[in-house]
Amino acid sequence: MMPLRPSKSALRAFHLKQLAGRRPFSTSFVTSAASPHCSSVQKRNQSTATVSNPESRPVPSPAFNQEPHRNEISPLQHRQLPELDDSMVGMSGGEIFHEMMLRQGVKHIFGYPGGAILPVFDAIYNSKHFEFLLPKHEQGAGHMAEGYARASGKPGVVLVTSGPGATNVITPMQDAMSDGTPMVVFCGQVPTSAIGTDSFQEADVIGISRACTKWNVMVKSVGELPRRIQEAFEIATSGRPGPVLVDLPKDVTAGILRNPIPMHSTIPSLPSAATVVAREMSQKKLESTISRVANLVNVAKKPILYVGQGLLARPDGPEILKEFADKACIPVTTTLQGLGGFDELDPKALHMLGMHGSAYANMAMQEADLIIAVGARFDDRVTLSIPKFAPQAKLAATEGRGGIVHFEIMPKNINKVVQANEAVEGDCADNLRLLLPHVKAVPERPEWFEQINDWKQRFPLSLYDRQTADGPIKPQAVIEKLSDLCANRKEKTIITTGVGQHQMWTAQHFRWRHPRTMITSGGLGTMGFGLPAALGAKVARPDCLVIDIDGDASFNMTLTELSTAAQFNIGVKVLLINNEEQGMVTQWQNLFYEDRYSHTHQQNPDFVPLAKAMRVAADRCFKPSELEEKLQWLIDHDGPALLEVITDRKVPVLPMVPSGRGLHEFLVYDEAKDLERKELMRERNVDFSVRTE
Repeated sequence: MMPLRPSKSALRAFHLKQLAGRRPFSTSFVTSAASPHCSSVQKRNQSTATVSNPESRPVPSPAFNQEPHRNEISPLQHRQLPELDDSMVGMSGGEIFHEMMLRQGVKHIFGYPGGAILPVFDAIYNSKHFEFLLPKHEQGAGHMAEGYARASGKPGVVLVTSGPGATNVITPMQDAMSDGTPMVVFCGQVPTSAIGTDSFQEADVIGISRACTKWNVMVKSVGELPRRIQEAFEIATSGRPGPVLVDLPKDVTAGILRNPIPMHSTIPSLPSAATVVAREMSQKKLESTISRVANLVNVAKKPILYVGQGLLARPDGPEILKEFADKACIPVTTTLQGLGGFDELDPKALHMLGMHGSAYANMAMQEADLIIAVGARFDDRVTLSIPKFAPQAKLAATEGRGGIVHFEIMPKNINKVVQANEAVEGDCADNLRLLLPHVKAVPERPEWFEQINDWKQRFPLSLYDRQTADGPIKPQAVIEKLSDLCANRKEKTIITTGVGQHQMWTAQHFRWRHPRTMITSGGLGTMGFGLPAALGAKVARPDCLVIDIDGDASFNMTLTELSTAAQFNIGVKVLLINNEEQGMVTQWQNLFYEDRYSHTHQQNPDFVPLAKAMRVAADRCFKPSELEEKLQWLIDHDGPALLEVITDRKVPVLPMVPSGRGLHEFLVYDEAKDLERKELMRERNVDFSVRTE
């Protein structure tokens, strides 16, 4: 029988021992050991000889009965094993979920039960450690989690079942993805053995949600569950926040953990060594970038700060912004989601910019020689026509005295829409703080602010078709009056909105003074967002006055959540602007489609008795003279309440920049032109009636 050839590692160890003068395993000479260069005949003769002569026994391989070396590390060296956590041994997957929520500091969960997620619901039954809120629809749960996250800064948590339960949260996840809202969604799934068999309420949620989440994963074993939950919270809150989804098969949540698991999988972890090194390397590059940006700020004559929600991710972001704006005397404009990041009563405030932003903010963006974008992504509703955007900044860039500077945490957003002359990648608040010492103090910029103040006088936001004593209520007047009534409590007032004209009127005519007080759907524009988001915000900050300013069309989509407010006694207020139409769409049909109102007028329910049927106090306002009194009732009412305000119809949101135009090519209210518009609208409606008879 041919003996096996010794391994290379065995021979290496053997030769090392020979050189050291040691005798391996035997007192006899080792000449009987087979050489790797011996012929097969020699090997066969040696083997035969050893069998026939019992006094001459073969020498074992030096590696005999020893563990193979790993990565050339000596077996005598102590191997550091990971510290194990045995605190969850014996727990079911559902109980592990409950434990991990405690370790992550979760206080509230929004969701809806179902068969595939029952092991988790059973584990959290009557838990004293967090509150569970049951909506009337899973989409409501998702938007509640968004409102909770936006108001608190903590990730909103959603727990739903498989199939339709999971797919109903797709819209909130995409909404959170668009607006950078941290949200962790846990959904049930059929048992792993049934996946792929088209079993009841099975859906490929991982595939469906891939495009609308930062990260998603299906947990395949109980031992994997703590690590995946830990990863989900870390990914949802790191970098640019966003939604993540964890798919939980029923056999995983019902299974029992039998063995300890690594400690780092069960507790919030510190950054890895690689992450720390990467940050140190990027810091060196950042210093030179900051120096160049400071030079641009110091030479600019007409700078402007363009601020988005990215700055609000940090609690100290607005403070750093104010310090920077004050030191360099720079005017500040914000995006829709950035409202509240800068006090609008400050003389340097330009309010919101963009398609329905203030005319003076738009003009300032076009005339500025340096645009400093902080936590904003140059959305199409901000830039409008790219070739016409920021002509003076582009000119200044070619002459080395200005341009566009982009502070952004997401690398993919840099140079995606607008080419930046300098990109400052990383946390916006941190990097703006780094810039502060390098910027020269500028007490005033008389020429620049004189021009801005002239635009403010020519194009005030208060310029609209004003209220008459006996005429219909103007929607802008409703928002202005509410803002006045809340003037002394702005820090403790949170406004949510649906999507439509009421959203833009709220942005324009409510004076924003504090961060995290405006919560709306910006990137995706989800109608129905307002009410459930208000519920989530009120849960997060019960000490605040939370008002959902909604339109009738938007409110119709999620109005059943009024019942949720009553069930859990969540004291949200609903200010319903009812013009009995899909106002934003009819505005476009009026301006660009010759008043062909294709399916933009719906028949509404009677909102007041409907709200009362859901055990919510409700009232209605028709007359301008009653508006202040009834708004005060809404604010002061103890518990959830609704006020429906019947407003004028076909009122356009102005200013407005038509699609394809430059920021400076805006439409503002002009009384003569508005009369012409109304007359033309009447003529078109008469012509349409004649043609259809």
